[in-house]
Amino acid sequence: MKIEKNKIVFTAVLAVIFIFLISYSLMVMGDDESENENLEQTLVPDLEENQKEYDSKLDAINDLKEVRETNAPSIYDEKLIDSMGFYDPDLPEREKERIVDSIYDAGRIQYSEKSYQNIGVKRDTRNDAQQIDSAEINREQKIQAKELGLEHQLFFAAAPKHNEISIISNTDETIYVAVDGDQIVKVNTRLRMRLTKAATINNRRMPKNTLVFGFISFQPNRALIEIENIDHHPTKLKAFDLQDGSEGIYVENNFRAEATNEVLDDIIGDINIPSVPQVSGVTKILKRNNRNVKVTVSNNYKLILKPKL
Repeated sequence: MKIEKNKIVFTAVLAVIFIFLISYSLMVMGDDESENENLEQTLVPDLEENQKEYDSKLDAINDLKEVRETNAPSIYDEKLIDSMGFYDPDLPEREKERIVDSIYDAGRIQYSEKSYQNIGVKRDTRNDAQQIDSAEINREQKIQAKELGLEHQLFFAAAPKHNEISIISNTDETIYVAVDGDQIVKVNTRLRMRLTKAATINNRRMPKNTLVFGFISFQPNRALIEIENIDHHPTKLKAFDLQDGSEGIYVENNFRAEATNEVLDDIIGDINIPSVPQVSGVTKILKRNNRNVKVTVSNNYKLILKPKL
């Protein structure tokens, strides 16, 4: 009897375990099927109204409802915000004062101008046409045209020059140069020089060995040199001999007579006497002699440049 009870208990336990396994597997499989059903059959919300169909895009666009812009309410009273968008607590009082002042200004009587005497009098708005002489108008136009033409001529005839005072004030008093190589020069030919020291010329710093070009003219026993620009910068300089301190370069005595001819040439060139044909012949001879004057300047000849006063 005991053996049968044990068998019954054992079979009952096995049955319970078997039933539990079957029920658990059914529960798990059932959840998967329900999930698949939910995914396959997605619920769509029902439309409350039927969608309106339009025949054209224009009708659909015209039927769109205007979306109103919604702004956050201001923390200030709109009556206290002026036209510039600034908050002014005294704005109503100022507006009242402005209105009152405008009323007073509109009804104010200017006693100093005696405008009160004409109150109620109808003004004559007719404009009296002024008769202007056409001949006078033409005369004024001609005068204006002449003045304008004269101004144009003066404008184009004006030749602005560099301010020599500013050029001299911004230039060193003494500038040391040396002749760059042996050179043979004549009248109106250029002499090539170079700076032996850095110098300030026309408010510009020129480094050492900068090339300087001067133009030659003659006087008795002297060859004068003038410099008009250095490195494309305008200036007014004269060359002085470092040895004797005089203007120009000393020339040997055998050139004295020929150098004197240039001075005579300048004097004779100003003489114009039609009845004396000999003067023109003398002028040609002097000009021919001046063109033949030559001076040899040795290399590294020392000179001093000074502003031309």
